[in-house]
Amino acid sequence: MSLQTRRFAQVDVFTATPLRGNALAVVVDGDGLSDGAMASFARWTNLSETTFLLTPTDPLADYRVRIFTPTGELPFAGHPTLGSAYCWLAHGGTPKRKGEVMQECGIGLVRIKRGVERNKERLAFAAPPLLRSGPVEPELHAQVLRALRLSADEVLDVVWLDNGPHWVAARLHSAAAVLALQPDFAAMGELELGVVGAYPAGSPQQFEVRAFVPGLGVPEDPVTGSLNAGLALWLQGAGLAPDRYIAAQGAALGRAGRIHVLRDGADTWIGGDVTPMIAGQVKL
Repeated sequence: MSLQTRRFAQVDVFTATPLRGNALAVVVDGDGLSDGAMASFARWTNLSETTFLLTPTDPLADYRVRIFTPTGELPFAGHPTLGSAYCWLAHGGTPKRKGEVMQECGIGLVRIKRGVERNKERLAFAAPPLLRSGPVEPELHAQVLRALRLSADEVLDVVWLDNGPHWVAARLHSAAAVLALQPDFAAMGELELGVVGAYPAGSPQQFEVRAFVPGLGVPEDPVTGSLNAGLALWLQGAGLAPDRYIAAQGAALGRAGRIHVLRDGADTWIGGDVTPMIAGQVKL
């Protein structure tokens, strides 16, 4: 296939301060690219995710997105959802419904709104339902302990939070314990493992989050929307988190991501700032 000049952007997601969130590469004109071309470009960018915006196939959707890590494709991911919606709007996209963008991706339709959480410009997506939840099997629980190099009494819960990505989440006694982790990636294997711990009352943020996905070429993800979406549904549903809270992620990597969570009726919204970093063209 001959190379074509396509619009391209790179944004920093879950931060209003450049270089402190999770970078996302977005090919705005993704139509016509083969699976192999998309995968090759994602390996080349070597970011946690690279997305390609496409003409939707669902009549309700405003655009379709495909999401690639350096080693594979994801049916859904959070920071690519916010970053892709931002780029689609910035490049002239007009939503079919006033005040709401409808994204089509591997798990189906995802709703995105602006200004649902104390900031008129901040984008947020509606957390998709969990495909699998509840405590993990004993063998998997033991693997999580080995991967985190923790004893059983250091971990409060280990649960499934599958919302497309097959997240398993461990809850620790404190945010400090989360930040102190030195995981064993060999023991982790193919696990998609998230960890959460609460800050003391009165802190600017309520939880510290870390995400480990070595099997997808991302040993630690800087800031992770899909994991935080699953965590929000679990923690709020279990009475472990308020209807509105802020989670922090990325400190272990020198980042300062902030995830703004709001439960509003039947919806839980996962919000984050998006900061544009690079605008231009790419030949693919």
